[in-house]
Amino acid sequence: MTKREQRKFIRYDSLHLLDYLVLDKEGNPGTYSMGRTIDVSIDGLKLETTTLFEPDTRMLITVGIEDDLVDLEGRTTHASPLDGRYVSGITFLKISKEGRRVFTKYTEAFRQRKQELEGEPGGAAE
Repeated sequence: MTKREQRKFIRYDSLHLLDYLVLDKEGNPGTYSMGRTIDVSIDGLKLETTTLFEPDTRMLITVGIEDDLVDLEGRTTHASPLDGRYVSGITFLKISKEGRRVFTKYTEAFRQRKQELEGEPGGAAE
């Protein structure tokens, strides 16, 4: 059985540490912790944590990409266990224009690198 792709934007494999602050339904701060990205796109990311999040959990996230720190607000769309941890899909709710520019630049660089690898003999073709 094949899994149907539901994303609007292509994501590229990446790994970055980030911190997050969970918000309750009223927007009050809750749990603060760290995680890491599994992949990113200009519209969201996949987050690996030690905590399982319910769908629609809102959080404030700061992620470092190269020399830039990007602050954003997101919500979980899904979560599943993976090797003793949890992976959650995060959709961006609020991100600055500069943050969007950083993610756009970053995903474009990954797209170009992926094309280069697929074009090389023995490259990582999917």
